[in-house]
Amino acid sequence: MESRIDSSSHQLQLPEVARVPVARPLHWLRLAWQDLRYSPVESIAYGVFFAALGWLILTFAADKPYLFTFAISGFFLLAPLLVSGLYEISRRRGQGLPQTLIADSLAGYLRNGQSLFHMGVLLAVIAIGWERISAILFALLYGGATPDLSQFVQDIFLSGDYLRFVIAWTLLGGALAAVVFAITAVSIPMMVDREVDLVTAMMTSFRAVAANLLAMIFWAAILFALTAIGFATWLFGLIVILPLLGHATWHCYKDLVR
Repeated sequence: MESRIDSSSHQLQLPEVARVPVARPLHWLRLAWQDLRYSPVESIAYGVFFAALGWLILTFAADKPYLFTFAISGFFLLAPLLVSGLYEISRRRGQGLPQTLIADSLAGYLRNGQSLFHMGVLLAVIAIGWERISAILFALLYGGATPDLSQFVQDIFLSGDYLRFVIAWTLLGGALAAVVFAITAVSIPMMVDREVDLVTAMMTSFRAVAANLLAMIFWAAILFALTAIGFATWLFGLIVILPLLGHATWHCYKDLVR
């Protein structure tokens, strides 16, 4: 099935957005695997670095349950920005440039650095806001006590006594995740690729998600499932999963934004 173009963006002077089949994310993953094979050392290096960083953060937060859950959700929020170097690797391959070195891939962070910085500030503010919400919900639940992580997991998932907390945390977190996904799904690779400002990139991303709602829900589910597998393997799985998803996000952008 061929992609169709949504040309209504001309009125807003935004890039055109393509419409793709629901199963299109599988194509992005196939292309991502080719990128990973094209530049395995550089791609895996990103995976190792961020997996190690994540391990340090989670180790620090292990005895602070609300920080532990915030650390995981914060990873989901910031990961699309942190892996901008992977977008650069995919961009170079798409343009037929020589196999990139890690130093070359750092251009992905610098080419449109001001807009990426603004996105980083926005995501940091959102992450801090979510940390405060989590802290408030946690305080309402435990009233100042600080259980260890195993006790927290048992209370939340096994006792059945904190259903309201689970529902509130899930609804608030899900709503926040949906908004962040809508404005970052293609905006960050777009800023790596083009000299666009933050607002233009976010509006384009929102339109791309809205025009391909089912495909992007499928894509979000893949992102969540594979990242969850990465965490379930004590972050070792992220060494490969993170580069794969980073490259796939680039191909999502190239497929949806003209």
